[in-house]
Amino acid sequence: MSAVATVQPRAMRDTLLLSLYEAMLLDRNIFLVTADFGSPVMDKIRADIPDRVINVGIAEQNLINVSAGLALEGFKVFAYAIAPFITMRCFEQIRVNLALLSEVRPMNVNLIGVGAGYSYVVSGPTHQCYEDLTVMRALPNMRIYSPADQMMAAVLPARCLASNGPKYLRLDAQVLPVLYPETLPDMECGFHRHREGEKICLLATGYMVHTALKAADALAATGVSVGIIDLFDLCGFVEEQLQTALSSYRGVVTMEEGFRGRGGLDAMMFDYIVRRGLDIRMLNIGVEGGYRFELGERHVLHEHVGIGVGSVTEKVRAFLQSLPA
Repeated sequence: MSAVATVQPRAMRDTLLLSLYEAMLLDRNIFLVTADFGSPVMDKIRADIPDRVINVGIAEQNLINVSAGLALEGFKVFAYAIAPFITMRCFEQIRVNLALLSEVRPMNVNLIGVGAGYSYVVSGPTHQCYEDLTVMRALPNMRIYSPADQMMAAVLPARCLASNGPKYLRLDAQVLPVLYPETLPDMECGFHRHREGEKICLLATGYMVHTALKAADALAATGVSVGIIDLFDLCGFVEEQLQTALSSYRGVVTMEEGFRGRGGLDAMMFDYIVRRGLDIRMLNIGVEGGYRFELGERHVLHEHVGIGVGSVTEKVRAFLQSLPA
């Protein structure tokens, strides 16, 4: 039996909350605050540690206000809600009470957003989240973690507890295949190279790492070898190491489950390439067009907006042909 098969499939939020539960049993300075959002693991935390779980109701602005108040009193806080609501509904409170205030007072507040990208496939664009990377990247001291599987999500609480400052943890709502069943990548590095390649590297985050792996398999079947990098720490990756990892490629393809050309992963990498003076061409793959109201399976919705496996494979093939020999 393979190592992957021995890992019980779970949603990211469950593995993260289980790790947080264990930390809360040992550290009475940790609080969990939720905006009327739960899960079976949340029920366990509430039952066993009721004095440090607060439900503010469907009021994300208050979620941030209460979390900031607790942090100012020296507590370490995890605020938990649906991804589009914890990033956009309360953005002013995040900006003023967390990003600004944390510049002058030590604070440790960690925003857990569940439902990145198209996670909530049947809920439509109100509950889907294509803008969170753009919005949270606008805050210069916001750390952003974007895990691609449950194993990486499980280690995020310990990493967040080790340092002050506001952080955003963007979690997928669906149960995804395990990418790191035995050994996690170097969290200090901020990214992990899954595969080597010849001319092109696919640089993806979150769910799109899985799409990158499938697209790479499809390309390999036709004799095309591409590299794959999982960028999970969007603000704290080691720039020198990423430059070394990209140095052998002629092109890099960014892949995000968010709007293309609207300030997300692609904008971050365009800036990185220019600042570092890299001699590398870039193709940015993201959600094309505006909001869509179709319902269906995730892979089908992804093909509609240009980020499905088939779409990615064809775009990468065309990009490869455009590169100088």
